[in-house]
Amino acid sequence: MGCYVGSLTEGPVILVRVFGQMTELFLDREKEMEMFRVLHKNGCGPRLYCSFTNGICYEFVRGVVLDDILLKRPSVYRLIAAEMGKIHAIKDGELENSSPMTPVLWSRLSNFLILAQSSDAPVQSRSSVHLEAPNIKIIIKEIEELKSHLNHIDSPVVLCHNDLLTKNIIYNSEEGTVKFIDYEYADFNYQAYDIGNHFNEFAGINNVDSSLYPSCELQFDWLTAYLESFKQCSGMESSVTKKEVKELYIKVCKFSLVAHFFWCLWALLQAKHSTIDFDFQRYAMARFNYYFEKKQEFFGMTLQ
Repeated sequence: MGCYVGSLTEGPVILVRVFGQMTELFLDREKEMEMFRVLHKNGCGPRLYCSFTNGICYEFVRGVVLDDILLKRPSVYRLIAAEMGKIHAIKDGELENSSPMTPVLWSRLSNFLILAQSSDAPVQSRSSVHLEAPNIKIIIKEIEELKSHLNHIDSPVVLCHNDLLTKNIIYNSEEGTVKFIDYEYADFNYQAYDIGNHFNEFAGINNVDSSLYPSCELQFDWLTAYLESFKQCSGMESSVTKKEVKELYIKVCKFSLVAHFFWCLWALLQAKHSTIDFDFQRYAMARFNYYFEKKQEFFGMTLQ
């Protein structure tokens, strides 16, 4: 909810967000508050004004949420890449009680698996047709295989947003800037995971369409802009080689696979607890199928 006095376009606006039902099962709200403070301090996020029992109050970021057209516009996606590079360059010393050497990915997946298997709440299907649910045993098997495969991939652990779907990106055309919002999942994680997760989101949410996955040409241009920003913000020489881009591209493809299971499990939990009118079970199945569509191609990529 937005709160303002006078004009929405001229005066200050404060946002009040109430947390979703049962989200405390798998979200660390203290960590979210910390992310607000750190990202705002580094010019990457809005100011957090206060928190209360089941929500927060924070600064409104002016602009428009991205759509599929803006997402693929070079002048916009390069801004997104540069902003992610800026966030990834934030040093771990700025966070309290941080564990930069321990990416949050595997512990969160483990927690999601435990919750998905232990919850007795019935799935609230909102589909007019019966949909087969993703098989938990297959998910466990595939995650173990992924973990073994990705443990051989050297991807830096950086401060990540971890949920960069289009609606979490605000574009201000007048200022020529983008800002990321919603830090519920922000934490230290693999660099390639954060980027791969974002590329997956090109396929959409309401009707997941894998044909919308970004082309190699778009990804290479995006990754070039990202590396230039990340290097510059990290105090390094900002020039980028084709070899660096190709290596990061392969890592991103591989880590994008595990993001499918993260959101597949998330959706299964939401199907049991959320009051939002959305077919979470259908979304879970779409991500489950999307993984197998890409698995062999991405597993077969090799780093020289």
